[in-house]
Amino acid sequence: MTRGALLATLGVAVATFALPALAAGPGGPAVDGREINLLWAVPFAGILLSIAIMPLAVPHFWHHHFGKVSAVWAILVVVPFAVNFGLSTMVYEILHLLLLDYIPFIVLLLALFTVTGGIHIKGNLHGSPSMNTALLAIGTMLAGWMGTTGASMLLIRPLLRANDDRRHKVHVFVFFIFLVSNIGGALTPLGDPPLFLGFLKGVSFFWTTTHLFSEMLFCIIALLVLFYALDSYWYRKEGYRKRDPTPESPVRIDGGFNVILLAAVVGAVLMSGSWNPGVSFTIFHVTLELQHVLRDLLLVAICFASLRLTSRQVRSENSFTWGPMLEVAKLFAGIFITIAPVIAILKAGQDGALAPLVSMVTNPDGQPNNVWYFWLSGILSSFLDNAPTYLVFFNIAGGDPVALMGPLASTLTAISCGAVFMGAITYIGNAPNFMVKAVVEEADIRMPSFFGYMAWSCAILIPLFVLLTLVFFR
Repeated sequence: MTRGALLATLGVAVATFALPALAAGPGGPAVDGREINLLWAVPFAGILLSIAIMPLAVPHFWHHHFGKVSAVWAILVVVPFAVNFGLSTMVYEILHLLLLDYIPFIVLLLALFTVTGGIHIKGNLHGSPSMNTALLAIGTMLAGWMGTTGASMLLIRPLLRANDDRRHKVHVFVFFIFLVSNIGGALTPLGDPPLFLGFLKGVSFFWTTTHLFSEMLFCIIALLVLFYALDSYWYRKEGYRKRDPTPESPVRIDGGFNVILLAAVVGAVLMSGSWNPGVSFTIFHVTLELQHVLRDLLLVAICFASLRLTSRQVRSENSFTWGPMLEVAKLFAGIFITIAPVIAILKAGQDGALAPLVSMVTNPDGQPNNVWYFWLSGILSSFLDNAPTYLVFFNIAGGDPVALMGPLASTLTAISCGAVFMGAITYIGNAPNFMVKAVVEEADIRMPSFFGYMAWSCAILIPLFVLLTLVFFR
């Protein structure tokens, strides 16, 4: 797909849902969650299970038809919704999610993906334990500002070159997934999709920095210390190493203008959270605020600037293609549409069909049980997708950003940590995990199988998360 076609797809998606709504009158026709049973959650569960199972069970079919699979699950919500609740209600619910959640979410990912894809790190370093630990630490810090996907794609190839003379190196890339592709994303809403969804719901930009920093630092220090010990052991055990196919050479950055554009992305997001001119307009009862629309337009402009100012050679050396971005856009369109009835049920609380789940994370005195919020949001994030999982538990906790940042701050912290950290437990927990696996295997390095990787993650991460629970969430 060409760059123009990808951006045009976003425009068509907006127009397709917006045009029939423009003629509607006032009065938001939201559905009452008390009227919805759990059968409406089947398409949402279906698309998440498809994402989890089909790439492993039928990889060839999935690779060529994942967009159709996403569309089928979405249709199974849209058509029955229109029949049972009316066309206007269906349009309102879907448009609400698309305009306020999906479009901003995809535009930010597109901006980070495009800009970081134009930064190429050349040169080679020697993959000693100290150097590998330093690269993991740098990548972990960068993930909070350029996204786990951006940081992973930026640093995985330099890490591969640094270790291409090592015999024992699979553990390096496993820890890379733990830290750079997941845990490092907890620093800001730019870091990981769940936190950006929280930002879109009203959570302030630096709330995650201040409230998740201690938990993130706890995990980072523990994992880096363990990694250095393991890497030192295998480094000493190797003894003689094969001749380095990419000898050590000075490191330099091509496409440096994209670093400025990356700062512009951060600035655009910060602007939308701190500047409120009080100007808004409504599309079929969905209120769009000027600062958020301007943010998305600026991000699209940054994408065009990056594509225009970055040489094709730099992107070619980065093996940059639109495939991963297109896959995310198609799959998340289906996820956001199918999650609409689930969110409606959750808004009904104890009166809705998911009352047992609400009860599980609520103590007898009515206060939230943060241990369960952490583990349930985390376990589901491990096998499904952490962005919609975060959204589900955000709504179970009340969905009020003011309350969740204030008296319920510990609950939002537990949800955020579960969704971000435990995405590292499986390859399917977070999009960069599979991307890193694919890049490493392209370099003729055999990564662990799905369950082999889980053996690594469960042995290392589960004890770490138990300690995290005892220290922070009891």
